[in-house]
Amino acid sequence: MTSRLLTPRVFGRPVPVPLVAWLTLIWVMLWGSVSPLTLAGGVVAGALVVWLLPLPVLDPGIRLWPIAFVRFAAWFGLDLVTSTVRVVFWVLHPGPPPTGVVRAPLRTSSESMIMMVMVAVSTVPGSLVLEYLPERRELVLHLLGRRGDLDEIGRAEVAGLESRIVRAFGTSADREELG
Repeated sequence: MTSRLLTPRVFGRPVPVPLVAWLTLIWVMLWGSVSPLTLAGGVVAGALVVWLLPLPVLDPGIRLWPIAFVRFAAWFGLDLVTSTVRVVFWVLHPGPPPTGVVRAPLRTSSESMIMMVMVAVSTVPGSLVLEYLPERRELVLHLLGRRGDLDEIGRAEVAGLESRIVRAFGTSADREELG
């Protein structure tokens, strides 16, 4: 019932109300004033645009699993803090920090999940995705400020991050792919 309220059909074509509302907001912001005439014009323009130019239904392949999301967010927040402290330590420490380039394999084949892993790795201070090798399903990373076997550290961190992201945002098929 709510789907029909949010997407009524006009002359056989769907007109999604949330999209019309969004386009109305943009219309009002472009005009720079809120008035009944501006709002009405925005509604008419938005409805006309979505009716004349219907968008295809897209599934980005992302789901939200609340408990797994809370685990991911807590871990990611802690990782941001500890990584920042590590980078600050090496900035203040005399001499060059340990650095290295590492290849880390990915287990997921979902483009959405791979992109989220790449963004998350690059967001954490001291790590950066240099390249993604799709034919090998590998990330090439630059790590800064890590002591020990960088290959092992990089692979373990990417595998853990990938697992947490897929558990928090992946479809059921993505989650099964990790095992």
